Amino acid sequence: MAWAMALLCLSGCATLPARDPLQVTVAGIQPIQGEGLELRLLTRLRVQNPNDAPIDFRGVYVRIELQGKTFATGVADEHGTVPAFGETVVDVPVTASAFRIASQFLGVVNGGRPPEKFTYSMTGKLAGGTSGTQRFEATGELSLAPPPAEASTTI
Repeated sequence: MAWAMALLCLSGCATLPARDPLQVTVAGIQPIQGEGLELRLLTRLRVQNPNDAPIDFRGVYVRIELQGKTFATGVADEHGTVPAFGETVVDVPVTASAFRIASQFLGVVNGGRPPEKFTYSMTGKLAGGTSGTQRFEATGELSLAPPPAEASTTI
């Protein structure tokens, strides 16, 4: 009986439609009013759907990490649809506590020389809707080094 249930579950997974992951980037950030010892930012996320079916959602969550440590998190009760092969912008207020900011700063200062690059990652989800929960993630590096000087040519 257990084998039959396992085979039934596996065959059910094989019939689920394959979806490409959502592509989410930060489209903009602006400060908003916070409370006491916190930094609040309105983060605008551009969500791209590379699939042939629309994705409905009824809430969003995001976590932003710098140098492998949580920097800010946020939730929003946004509702909407990301069209098939389309995109939409979702506003999510995020909060970074003064303690997290101080921890990030001390990590840089205690390391001696400031790093030339900061690594970041963003994870989150568009929740619910008829499409179910859709998770997303993005990673990258921010370079603090000045751009190389252009070579001058003499004629």
